[in-house]
Amino acid sequence: MSKEYLASAEEVLEEQSSNAEGGLAAAEASSRLASVGPNKLDEEEKTPLWKRFFEQMADPMVIMLIVAAAISAITGTIQGEPEWADVIIILAVVIINSVLGVVQEAKSEQALEALQQMSAAQSKVIRDGKMVHLPSSELVPGDVILLEAGDSVPADCRVLESASMKIEEAALTGESVPVEKHTDAITLAEGMDDVPLGDRKNMCYMGSTVVYGRGRAVVVATGMKTEMGKIADALTTAKKELTPLQMKLNELSVILTKLVLGICVVIFAVDIIRHFGELGSNPTMLLDTFMVAVSLAVAAIPEGLVAVVTIVLSMGVTKMAKRQAIIRKMTAVETLGCTTVICSDKTGTLTQNKMTVVKHELQGPEELHLRAMALCSDAKFDDEKGEAEGEPTECALVNDAAKAGFYANDNDARYPRVGEAPFDSGRKMMSVVVEMPEGGFEQYTKGAPDVVLDLCTKVMNADGTVEDMTDERRASILAENKAMANEALRVLASAMRSYETMPEDCAPEALEHDLVFIGLSGMIDPERPEVAPAIAEAKEAGIRPVMITGDHIDTAVAIAKNLGIATDASQAITGAQLDKISDEDFHEKVVEYSVYARVQPEHKARIVDAWKSRGNIVAMTGDGVNDAPSIKRADIGVGMGITGTDVTKNVADMVLADDNFATIINAVEEGRRIYDNIRKVIQFLLSANIAEVLSVFVATLVGFTIFQPVQLLWINLVTDCFPALALGMEGAEGDIMKRKPRKASDGVFAGGMGLDIVVQGVIITALVLASFFAGVYFDMGYIDIADMIAGTADEEGVTMAFITLSMVEIFHCFNMRSRRQSLFTMKKQNKWLWGAAALALVLTVVVVEFDPLADAFGFMVLPPEALLTALGLAFLIIPLMEVYKAIMRSIEKE
Repeated sequence: MSKEYLASAEEVLEEQSSNAEGGLAAAEASSRLASVGPNKLDEEEKTPLWKRFFEQMADPMVIMLIVAAAISAITGTIQGEPEWADVIIILAVVIINSVLGVVQEAKSEQALEALQQMSAAQSKVIRDGKMVHLPSSELVPGDVILLEAGDSVPADCRVLESASMKIEEAALTGESVPVEKHTDAITLAEGMDDVPLGDRKNMCYMGSTVVYGRGRAVVVATGMKTEMGKIADALTTAKKELTPLQMKLNELSVILTKLVLGICVVIFAVDIIRHFGELGSNPTMLLDTFMVAVSLAVAAIPEGLVAVVTIVLSMGVTKMAKRQAIIRKMTAVETLGCTTVICSDKTGTLTQNKMTVVKHELQGPEELHLRAMALCSDAKFDDEKGEAEGEPTECALVNDAAKAGFYANDNDARYPRVGEAPFDSGRKMMSVVVEMPEGGFEQYTKGAPDVVLDLCTKVMNADGTVEDMTDERRASILAENKAMANEALRVLASAMRSYETMPEDCAPEALEHDLVFIGLSGMIDPERPEVAPAIAEAKEAGIRPVMITGDHIDTAVAIAKNLGIATDASQAITGAQLDKISDEDFHEKVVEYSVYARVQPEHKARIVDAWKSRGNIVAMTGDGVNDAPSIKRADIGVGMGITGTDVTKNVADMVLADDNFATIINAVEEGRRIYDNIRKVIQFLLSANIAEVLSVFVATLVGFTIFQPVQLLWINLVTDCFPALALGMEGAEGDIMKRKPRKASDGVFAGGMGLDIVVQGVIITALVLASFFAGVYFDMGYIDIADMIAGTADEEGVTMAFITLSMVEIFHCFNMRSRRQSLFTMKKQNKWLWGAAALALVLTVVVVEFDPLADAFGFMVLPPEALLTALGLAFLIIPLMEVYKAIMRSIEKE
């Protein structure tokens, strides 16, 4: 059946071998899933590995190295002495670097794919007669799904039930006005052979959104067979994107490349001019000069910087996901560290979202009060789960009655409901009429105490007798209500009325008058135990927590006090009061309020704008459809993973898998840790590369060669890459949540990091050059620049300089565990860093001590005193950096 909209709901269900109430059996659904495949649009083809590999080689620096290797081979062949060792080493390093790039890219993609799975849409499906939550990708034709406001329609479906359900279908039809859905079959107009998609009001399609009401529908098409699949207009929910930091680093790489190429050209030209007269007798000098320029380029470009940062970010967001914070937009990782204000919903985020009755104030018998509350509720007790299911407030009342042995389900037969006046927000109450076992009928009413009390002309005593309501009794009940409200309890009142015969009219106005007051129940949605410590931590971190709720202001203030969000009622304001404040005044007064009560979703946007107008970085939580604008407007929109609608999740930057405020603070800490570590990686790599550049540059200006391109490539690949990745896994420093949020305008080098990089680069350069000259001295017994320029005394110097540079970077990676804290005061160890350092050390020893590799790289076996000197000079980076850190700590305290 291809045109389900022309058939009745019953015919469609029969065609799909399904039924509206029970849905599909799980076994049948599994069979269909295996047959039709997952409910997903086809994904873009992945780039094959071989293509990725060659894309890595398209980097300008890599091309320059390959050209250098080719020129070296060609020139050597012409002279009859081909330098195959240099060629092989350069090509080997290029290949290894490309392989690492592909591996890093693959890891990043895997992390993003994992996040996509974690943030995948869920659907409410009827399977085996029960409602379950399943990934939308597991839906199959014949599945019966439940839809409500805020849900994204997960597949093409035929509507079976619609309670004022309206769906926005702009993605398919271009029509932004929501369409109200119905269940009737559509009749073709005369002369028409089909119904336009926008007129199929008994259908709902993948990619559309429920904006009002609720409904039930049967899936008729999934995946690429949907209308959305046919036009292939798919929008992924977790796109691969570059963060501002990554874009800045890409720009930095471009600037460095251009700068270095310029320096290379200058060095090349100066060297040619200097030795112009010798070119005729020594044609290889041109190649030597070119290789010096290449060395400088290799030394300056931190080849792995962007790749390492991408990996650190990817691993960080995966770790955040394990802590229940699913990052949907990578930009949120950086923004988290700048967050200064967190506006949070109360229910379910600060509290447990599980109303619990904790107090009664009774006039009549307790048993009668419990029965009235339980029967005047639509929640039902589930024996298997041991608790009620339904609206949270009514669940609390039914659970309360169940504890006393009164199960509403068991008593439905004893007290059948024969009439009702459903709850209405205008009346603030509901009433039911039940038939009594002993004959006659009783009406039970529950609702807001002040409203219910106004309708009571009598009051019941504890012994079951009834007397007239007096002003004193009414005042006493109102006082009890006020006292319970002051304890942050939500209070409901119960009342009743007896009838000998069934009331003819069950309209509210016919039932709700001349009632007998029974008692009060006070309930509360308890605070999550982990939230108060999280709020204290947030405040210490310079973050202002703000509570937003639809609850009564007294309840909101009481809970805010318990959690440490507010100290007194003057810090609270209602939505009605907010409406009377102009935007200009609110801009000035927003800092005075920490609690917003009785607010509407549209108020949230004003709150966000007011805080942002004062230069704050604002996070805003939300779960409903109407929360989407404020979430989108906030710097970090936070969606609720459990109670949140699909619309809210799709516009959010971050989704809380557990709807818990404490998870936001965990995410802030993790975001700060990730950003800290990325800065450490940048500082480590750039300081090392500056040292390499300065070493090559100084040697070139003097006239001798200190490093060959292959030697620098080895250092960049081995002693830079692995420790840099390990630094990215460094744990959070002890004071990370005691610092004020960083400014959003701060660049990568803010806070003096640029100076740190230059100072460290100069220190490392001095150690490397000192090692080189020490090597010359060990070899010659004296230092003669002329001999060094002639190249007769630099093999031992080069070997010592190489060891010092390699080892100083290994030692320096430990310094970089903290920019200012002493290495010797850090209690926790980074096992990854120790592993990376050990690996780098082994590989350095191998390349120097393993004769074939040593010969190929131009190294010699060092005598013990030379080796110890090289290692000693490298180790000096630790005490020197300890002194530098101490000086900087002293300066920054002033």
